[in-house]
Amino acid sequence: MKIVLIDGQGGRLGQLLAEAIVSAKLPCELYAVGTNSIATSAMLKGGATYGATGENPVIVACRDADVIVGPIGILSADALLGEITPNMATAIGQSRATKLLLPVSQCNREVIGVKKLTMQELVKETVERLKTLC
Repeated sequence: MKIVLIDGQGGRLGQLLAEAIVSAKLPCELYAVGTNSIATSAMLKGGATYGATGENPVIVACRDADVIVGPIGILSADALLGEITPNMATAIGQSRATKLLLPVSQCNREVIGVKKLTMQELVKETVERLKTLC
């Protein structure tokens, strides 16, 4: 299974997710795609197998991903303080992959009906869902 982990800014969420996915020993290849080199580096530090940075790697990685994981903002152009380009958001949205989107609401996006969880709780729930998908 190919899991594409997408994050931006400092990459802290992506790093926590990478660490948890690796610790869970899921049968997958974990691709870290950062919107900037700091985010990519953080996810690789967290244990991701492969890493790349920028718009084109997001587009290419989403083509054959089984699961895409990241903050909900990755579906919105100009999210993550402008790091998500319209082409990135389109590639993610059009991908046939299952998308596990974490409701981090730092970009003026809120999902009504979703309880407010800590980052650690979001990571734990994400890994539990990945276990069922694997």
